[in-house]
Amino acid sequence: MLSLDVFDTVLWRRAPRPTDVFGMLGAKLRRAGQCPPWLTEATFRLIRIEAEKRARDASVSASGEVSLFDIWREMPLSVFGGLNLEELVAAEVQLEREVTVPDLHIAELVHDAAKNDVPIVLVSDTYFTADQLSYLLDRPVLVPLNKAKVFRSHQHGLPKSGGLFEVVLQELGTRPEQVVHLGDNPVADDEAPAELGIRTIHYCRIDDEFAPVLEREGESTDSFAPLDDKVHPDYGDCGLTSLRAKALRQAPTEVGDSARIAWRFGAGVLGPVLTAFAEWVARRAHEAGHQDLWCPMREGELLSELINNAAAKHGWEVTARPIWLSRQVTSLATLDCYDENSVEDFIGRSYRLTIAQLLASLHLRPGDVPALADKLDMSLDQPDLRRRVTVALTEAPHLRNRLASTVTAARDRLLRALRKTGALESPVLPLVDLGWGGTIQYQLTRVLERSRIDVRASGFYIVTDQRSARLSLTGGKAEGFLGQSGHPSEVVQALTRSPEVIEQCVSALCGSLVDFTDDGDPVLAPTNNSPAQDLERRSAQEGILAFQKTWNQYTSIDDAQPWPALDAGGTARLAAIMTAALRAPTSAEATVFGNWHHEDNFGSSVITRILPADLSAAVPYMSPGDLDDLHMRDAFWPGLLAAGDPQLRAAITAVHTRAVDPGIFEMSHEAPETRLRFRTADDKWHEGPRRRVRINHNGLSFARLDFASDGALDVSLAVPGQPAIVRIDWIEVTAYVSGDPRQRKLRWERPEDFAGLVFADCAWLGGTMVEFHAPHGAFWLPLANHAGGPVTSAQINIAFATLPQSDSGLAPRMATAPDLVRMAGRLREEYRASGMRGVMSGAARVAYRRLGGL
Repeated sequence: MLSLDVFDTVLWRRAPRPTDVFGMLGAKLRRAGQCPPWLTEATFRLIRIEAEKRARDASVSASGEVSLFDIWREMPLSVFGGLNLEELVAAEVQLEREVTVPDLHIAELVHDAAKNDVPIVLVSDTYFTADQLSYLLDRPVLVPLNKAKVFRSHQHGLPKSGGLFEVVLQELGTRPEQVVHLGDNPVADDEAPAELGIRTIHYCRIDDEFAPVLEREGESTDSFAPLDDKVHPDYGDCGLTSLRAKALRQAPTEVGDSARIAWRFGAGVLGPVLTAFAEWVARRAHEAGHQDLWCPMREGELLSELINNAAAKHGWEVTARPIWLSRQVTSLATLDCYDENSVEDFIGRSYRLTIAQLLASLHLRPGDVPALADKLDMSLDQPDLRRRVTVALTEAPHLRNRLASTVTAARDRLLRALRKTGALESPVLPLVDLGWGGTIQYQLTRVLERSRIDVRASGFYIVTDQRSARLSLTGGKAEGFLGQSGHPSEVVQALTRSPEVIEQCVSALCGSLVDFTDDGDPVLAPTNNSPAQDLERRSAQEGILAFQKTWNQYTSIDDAQPWPALDAGGTARLAAIMTAALRAPTSAEATVFGNWHHEDNFGSSVITRILPADLSAAVPYMSPGDLDDLHMRDAFWPGLLAAGDPQLRAAITAVHTRAVDPGIFEMSHEAPETRLRFRTADDKWHEGPRRRVRINHNGLSFARLDFASDGALDVSLAVPGQPAIVRIDWIEVTAYVSGDPRQRKLRWERPEDFAGLVFADCAWLGGTMVEFHAPHGAFWLPLANHAGGPVTSAQINIAFATLPQSDSGLAPRMATAPDLVRMAGRLREEYRASGMRGVMSGAARVAYRRLGGL
């Protein structure tokens, strides 16, 4: 005999929790004028919960079993527009009918049982009457249940965990071992029947890995927790919570842990967002009359499959096709080689591009630009070098003409490729991409305009940032699904700040487009991913498709109730799913994605880890604001850094869910800043960057400061930006010396490293302790001496702890380090800088001061 629970087993609701339906009922009654305006969804839900509690307390049943009529008798009936008790109960039952969905796996099991003459019974803890429950179960896919005997807790005055299963066995005359019961409640459907000898299958709705994912999204699994403002008054959660759980239940078990985690990320996080995006794109294209959509590679392979699946489900004549386009190719095709700013901007778009790689992308040989022939390995990350290279490429007429020929040829190859695919056969070329700045659409529009081709590019994106406004200024159509032109800022900023994992999970496993052949075929860069990373990316894509398959199965059920479109009522929840994953990845997700590598994809061959190794040591010193301050090149996904530190991760979640004010990590008075200045060879000091000083949950602070110059000799660091006693745990500098592409790593972390520094309005106390007497108090780091030459760019990381002192200057000062120790350290620095001559010169200056010289 097959025994089944009903709710969250045979039927489930398109709402995160059963009690969320009460809020939806309040909204429905209010729209119909049958509920007063002051009775909000949240208020209605609360009084409906309280009414049930009171009814159970007043029940004559020892276990508090009640009917829906008993519950509504505890409601304030007079406020509901003249509706009587029976009408209000009927309204709730009708809404339950509209929001409940038959579980297809259970439906299949029911059909198999009926086919094999296995008797079926339904055992439910419910306040619904027999007729009400029959109405809810009357679905085409559940026809075999029409003959099932039903045991209800209200009917027998006993819950499943308090005697209802004994009634089942007694009435049916069945031995426990002849029954298999399946249900979702770990006590009522698993422990209680198992104690009687009934075989059980726990049909878990939210597994142990999915629960913390819901928690980070701000979705409570507690039925009596406050109403989630993401629950739509008409559509609930569009079934997302249950469908995600069902998709995750299909996770492969025959693969390794990392592939399984990537699969779950695809199914539970990216799958819902991309499925909804594909439905939205297909619908918008259908409404606009676009039969063909073009999805730029490398993301286009998966996006086109998702869109075509969505269009086929609805019967729309919309076909999405991959097309080879990239920022690099369209940028070269629109380069204005007679405009130095345009050339310099083109050079600056790539990360750590070498001069050799730049020349290759411009189809130039070293001999074509003699001024650069001996500098091929130099990195173009330094602003001054980019300016000088720009001059070298544009100063001679013959070089400008060469560049013009290169750009024209690149444009011709691009157009040849577009014609070859058929993308220019319609007056509108609709692009579908993940989004951000709409750069490809913008540059493609310029190419088409300059070539006088009467085709207009438009775009559909998940989100676009403020850069996309340049498209709107030209009349270009660029629509965003979850965000457009930077709004809503919280959603757009989260996705555009950490897009790397989304892009990699969606991209095909091939190199990026760097050019076209003369025949219009794509020329791809080599790939450098590890087999493990490729396996994980494939797993994520399989998870994405698994969710879409689950979504399509349920939204195609032959039922009288229409399924709400995700873009109609689910966008807030989808945004929360995506932003929460990026801001607070689980430790398991961080373990997998932190080992992935990023390709720059714009002419550079640089491969960097998504989780930067150089910041691992800084995590114990960081606060949520410090992570927000990081540049994308510092950390592609700042949330990964926090995943390994539970306190930091909790702090980030609390700040972004507005549970706490970010100001708790700031100083109590006017926020001080760590300030950097640098000295150049002309003995002039220049202002550098500043960073807010914060104190994290460990009582520690961190600052990262980047600067570029024509050649810095020293930097001064006003670490606390206020009078304070500071313990410097370590300072790490990554420096580049003029004319040398090699990276220098410099560290100050031992007492002797600080002994020889220059201290201005501050004093070395010994060890790594420094007392700063004023906001501008600073010590100097002799970068040029340690790096081997003037520094053109550097990144300085400081890990420290600070004890603020009075701004009045009246606080007693600490004893400084002994003169002998400071003198020895200073002499070491003189020796490092100028050898024995420097030592003698330094000793002479000391003697001169001691003898009273001025």
